[in-house]
Amino acid sequence: MPASMTQTQPHAAPMDGLAQLRAMAEGHLPPAPVAATLGMRGFAVSETGRVTVELVPDPARHDNPLGTVHGGVLSTLLDTVCGCAVHATLAAGETYTSLDLTVKFLRPATVASGVLRAEGTVIQRGRRTALAEGRLTDAAGRLVAYATSSCMIFA
Repeated sequence: MPASMTQTQPHAAPMDGLAQLRAMAEGHLPPAPVAATLGMRGFAVSETGRVTVELVPDPARHDNPLGTVHGGVLSTLLDTVCGCAVHATLAAGETYTSLDLTVKFLRPATVASGVLRAEGTVIQRGRRTALAEGRLTDAAGRLVAYATSSCMIFA
């Protein structure tokens, strides 16, 4: 999500990462453009840095030719929550960028899956790198995809 927020939103620069994400969730800062592009909703961040976002599958916007939600859409949801979980750990003036994203697809997602919910948490935060995980579930609570992401932190 907002890897360059302090560059594109200078008014957010004095805030730490958790405060920035909370301001986005409360509508005080604009969401990342990709959220509108895909139709993400329900962005939330907890005090512990756990991040969630939802998506209602739309065949006209999200499906591949086989009638399932495109893996890139699922990956973007997971990248968002993993990155934002790391973002929540940033001190004022710090930024980050993703180094990698590894996604395991466990079942197809379709309109019948209902609301897809992605949740991200930080596994380990160091001085210069962080490791986060993301879980994507369907409306029945079944795991659709799982991801890990490494991020580089810049002071």
